[in-house]
Amino acid sequence: MPVFNPLRNLSALRARLNQPAGLTVICYCAAWCDTCKEYEGRFEGLAAQWPEHVFIWIDIEDSPELLGDEDVENFPTVAIQGDAANLFFGALQPHADHLERLIRHAGGSMPDMAGGPPLLRTLLAAP
Repeated sequence: MPVFNPLRNLSALRARLNQPAGLTVICYCAAWCDTCKEYEGRFEGLAAQWPEHVFIWIDIEDSPELLGDEDVENFPTVAIQGDAANLFFGALQPHADHLERLIRHAGGSMPDMAGGPPLLRTLLAAP
């Protein structure tokens, strides 16, 4: 599965979010961030490995509305969302194995968390 970027392929992202899917995995980044540039390929690799989940790459300066009231102070910052709630939101070390472990755990029994960014499945639902 591809990594979706709402600025480049919003209609394809909306169509994918309207299909039954597993988790929504979001990386909040910035174009100027060298760490994000290096991490993007690893994030794409995880998207290919986990086609049942939706992977989204969001530049927080281009699409701040997709972050809601949350702040990003360190990159990469990742959110993992289930159907009804955020399961994880925070900065990660830029290693794919860290996110892979979180995805494995979130697919099992990770509890919903209070707060975090808006649920993109709801926010970007096709009109």
